Parts: sequence; C-alpha cells; structure tokens
Amino acid sequence: MIATDKSPDFSELDTQLQSKSPRQIIEYAFSQHENIAISFSGAEDVALIDIASKLRPDVQVFTLDTGRLHPETYQFIDRVRDHYKINIDVLAPQAAAVQALTTEKGFFSFYQDNHQECCGIRKIEPLKRKLANMDAWITGQRKDQSPGTRLGIPVIQTDENFAGPKRTLTKYNPLANWSSDDVWTHIRALEVPYNTLHDQGFISIGCQPCTRPVGPNQHEREGRWWWEDATKKECGLHNTNLNGG
Repeated sequence: MIATDKSPDFSELDTQLQSKSPRQIIEYAFSQHENIAISFSGAEDVALIDIASKLRPDVQVFTLDTGRLHPETYQFIDRVRDHYKINIDVLAPQAAAVQALTTEKGFFSFYQDNHQECCGIRKIEPLKRKLANMDAWITGQRKDQSPGTRLGIPVIQTDENFAGPKRTLTKYNPLANWSSDDVWTHIRALEVPYNTLHDQGFISIGCQPCTRPVGPNQHEREGRWWWEDATKKECGLHNTNLNGG
C-alpha cells in the first residue's frame, strides 16, 4: 500500500478500463502492482485465476476458510491448487473470537440477529489481516450479481474499508461487466475446475448454513442469507457497494 494523505481519484481511469477485457484489466493491474492477490471462493474467482496464472504463474491467491464451508468447497479449493500448481493462502478466523461467539450465542445465532456478526468474525477480520500487507487485490464481483448492491461497481477503485491510516489499497473488479453466462462460457470452454455444488442447483456459494440452491426463476443471490432483506446481500467484504464508494 502506498503512503498518501489523499486517496487517488480513479474515475477517469475506470472509464477507460470499463471497455477492456478481463485479461487486459488484469494485465494493467499486474503492471501497477507487484504485491497484489486474487480473492478466491467461487466460479468467478477461478475464472480470474485461469486468466491471471497465464500472465503471472506465481500469482498470489487467498481464500477465506470460515470453518463452515461445504465439503465440496474444500475439495474445490484443493482441485484449483493442484490444477494451476499454485499456492493458496488459506485464511482462518481467530479461534478465540469464534469460541466466544458460539459459547454465548450457539452455532446458528445469525438466523435470529442477522449474519453480520458471524461474517465479521469468520470473514472480515481475517481479510483485514491479509489486506493490511497488500497493495491491491482482485475480486470476481459482477454488476449483475446483485442489482441492489453491485450494479454500480467500478473496474478499479480505492478500497476505503480495508485501507489503513494514510495508506491506499486498490481494488480491481475485472469481471464487473461479465454476466454469469460469460463466466460459465469461459469455464466450460477452457475446462476450468468448478465447485460441484453448481451441479446441484447452487449458484452463489458461501457457508453451508447460509447457502441453498435457487429455483429456475430466482436470482442467484436469493440463495444467500435468504431469511434477510433481499437488498442487503453482502457479508461485509464489499461494503463499499452499500456505502456508495
């Protein structure tokens, strides 16, 4: 991260990058940052890894192990590691924080008081630790994933949520303008490994207790935190979407 008193204005650059392909965006990101990593969990992210590994074989990749993932997801992580012969930094939550939450509220408190507390412990805190040492990160966000929170996401932005004091963290969303069909066309055409839960009706896959398959006419995010307000389908990793950043 670059020491600065003012966050850079990426609006003009974002306008230029909006018309570029994911490969071109990743190439640009790599040209600007040596210390950059891909956040990996789902189909979009493995498409990014497939593209990025051809540009930088030793690309940094990390994933969040919340301790509540499906067995199929853990198997998927290993397949991606083996397929691309890359190291995947597996980030775990602080054991003491998880123990305190489950001791006080049990294992399924999020069904009563929303998912933010559990996600904060199992996802946000480990991500903060990781990004504290990064100059930039790459995510698989798409505009059409969640019309309520992601429709306006840029290709490049300053990540105010995870930047430190007087430190700039740059965030890239190379698939912002891709659709789900674009992602799956890439996966099938290039025989990219994917989570086998997709074959069981899951589209957007998170923790096992908070994810379920969706029906033919349901939006992909309806399978996540289905008991909550449909306009708040974010765990906190991308709060700039909710804050308008």
